[in-house]
Amino acid sequence: MLEDSQLITRATDPFRKGRSLYRITEPLIVFYEAVMRREWTRLERGDTTGAWRNSQASFLAQVAGPHFETICRDWAQSSSGANFGEAPGEVAAGVVADPLRRGQIQIDVAVFAPDDPGRQRLHRARDLLAVKGYDMSGTRLTCYSGAGFDPELGNAARNDADVRLVGLDALYG
Repeated sequence: MLEDSQLITRATDPFRKGRSLYRITEPLIVFYEAVMRREWTRLERGDTTGAWRNSQASFLAQVAGPHFETICRDWAQSSSGANFGEAPGEVAAGVVADPLRRGQIQIDVAVFAPDDPGRQRLHRARDLLAVKGYDMSGTRLTCYSGAGFDPELGNAARNDADVRLVGLDALYG
């Protein structure tokens, strides 16, 4: 109901599949939770200076900061290819686990290239298997196609000895 009323938004965390990030979108609610509710007694007594002194850090971290992050994500999403080499495919925020320090790192603006099937997935799969302990030293990344290959993929395969393209001519040749 809160999502339908556009009081909160839910976004998928690009770094932790299956997890979502929720944000309160209504600025008055954000301000009330970050400042007003915590300082209600001081405000009722007229101590606005003390209330602001105690809540300024919360305001910057919970109101101004997230608003600025949203502005930055919106700018990145509407950017042309001049800013990132190509137009962004996805712009998101997320949390990256830091197992060494047993913590998390909040990424406020993550710009991802447009999804291009096969372009990076095989390299990524190989890297993930290596991290899990598989010996990937002799691995050749192989793409199979019955309909031919994109010219860019053909160029990439010619320039990367670890990549092999197998088409119908090889399968039936």
